[in-house]
Amino acid sequence: MQFQRGSEELFPSVSSAPYIMSTTANGNDSKKFKGDIRGPGVPSRVIHIRKLPTDISEAEVISLGLPFGDVTNLLMLKAKNQAFLEMNSEEAAQNMVGYYSTLVPIIRHHPVYIQFSNHKELKTDNSPNQERAQAALRALTSSHVDGVVVAPSTVLRVVVENLIYPVTLDALCQIFSKFGTVLRIIVFTKNSQFQALLQYAEGASAQSAKLSLDGQNIYNGCCTLRISFSKLTSLNVKYNNEKSRDFTRPDLPSGDSQPTMEHPGMTAFTPGIISAGPYGGAAHGFPPAFTLQPTMSSHYPGLVPGMPGGLAALSLPGASRLGFPHISAGVSVLLVSNLNPERVTPHCLFILFGVYGDVMRVKILFNKKENALVQMSDCTQAQLAMSHLSGQQLHGKPLRITPSKHTSVQLPREGHEDQGLTKDYSNSPLHRFKKPGSKNYSNIFPPSATLHLSNIPPSVVEDDLKMLFSTSGAMVKAFKFFQKDHKMALIQMGSVEEAIESLIEFHNHDLGENHHLRVSFSKSSI
Repeated sequence: MQFQRGSEELFPSVSSAPYIMSTTANGNDSKKFKGDIRGPGVPSRVIHIRKLPTDISEAEVISLGLPFGDVTNLLMLKAKNQAFLEMNSEEAAQNMVGYYSTLVPIIRHHPVYIQFSNHKELKTDNSPNQERAQAALRALTSSHVDGVVVAPSTVLRVVVENLIYPVTLDALCQIFSKFGTVLRIIVFTKNSQFQALLQYAEGASAQSAKLSLDGQNIYNGCCTLRISFSKLTSLNVKYNNEKSRDFTRPDLPSGDSQPTMEHPGMTAFTPGIISAGPYGGAAHGFPPAFTLQPTMSSHYPGLVPGMPGGLAALSLPGASRLGFPHISAGVSVLLVSNLNPERVTPHCLFILFGVYGDVMRVKILFNKKENALVQMSDCTQAQLAMSHLSGQQLHGKPLRITPSKHTSVQLPREGHEDQGLTKDYSNSPLHRFKKPGSKNYSNIFPPSATLHLSNIPPSVVEDDLKMLFSTSGAMVKAFKFFQKDHKMALIQMGSVEEAIESLIEFHNHDLGENHHLRVSFSKSSI
């Protein structure tokens, strides 16, 4: 694809005032537009998108923003191969820019670049081009789902055609939860086809998911999604296992069906819709979505290595991150950067990364204390930690995580003091996964504002735990003991960042009576 002349350059002048659209009769929107010259990027609700294909549609641009929140306005500058997208909140825009800074979206085999705009809002007129953009917005965004186009149901029926690779309940959850809260899901085989019924909390989420995902491939060139609204208005789930899940009822039994421990040829979740290679997306169907290109190359376009054991059946509800670059076999050391040098310690990285695997060693770099090396026990655990924690806020800064070129973390030589910046945890009693087949494998979830607490002694009551978690200055929004087992509870913090710092601070906290608190991220909210 040839870019139009000048489209590879940023606009030559800056205006921080809202843009008022002024188009010429031939629709050349860019002539009177004053655009962005950007520094590192001050957060704004308005996103600047560059290097778009010449034949880009409004629906495709909107679909870049939909997984992160409602899109409230759109300005297309087709002559410049650019567009401006206004999100409903600055937080949604920050999530979008943070996500695409790790994974460059690919539209028709070309990378597209996304950054904050200098504009704080978009003001558009009623020119023909803008009327088309507004019509696309009304059709595609949940904020415009009104009585006329309200979703017929919150339940979607999903059929997976051309099933070459196994598709799990958890893979579907990860894909569909980008569009809203998934309450319940059931997977089954009918007429020799793999199918699922999936219930959202809101009809708008179901509408948005159907528009964006129908006709898309989960993996490159196969596992095509065919989505329709179900006649059912709700799903009745009796068991939480690999065939059915009710995220509102974590107390449900698993039933007779045990989660499958081995999936021969199982591929982890790097869908064609959000793909590790440039050839994902639907062979046909509307709208042609985009793929995401990891910042490192993959030998297996669209696939990442199979996850052995219970790791094949990870549950990833909530706003999970899809399709991170995969780690080459044998790489178990991660480079963690953009740390807060004033606050980071080896212990805090050990506890946080320990949620996703057994941390062997941690080294904070002596001359660059905003960087650290974290050695996991194997490459699968390193992949899990990287995909779940990349972009998450720690001590006020988003984590950047990439595979390291080092094969192990070296300990300082005897007699060489490194101010406690290198720690060996290989014999730590706090490893969560050292027992083969540990149930902790099936309880790995993305960071969330709600924490799961366990190993609570009988004498500790709700107020004790709420007070403990607020001592760090964090806000406790809700608390709930499990009905059948008061050794476990859910506690909801004010934000995901507060939950991350609370987990670091209070995991293994001594509650007395020889009980040390166990803290992990929850798949449920209160």
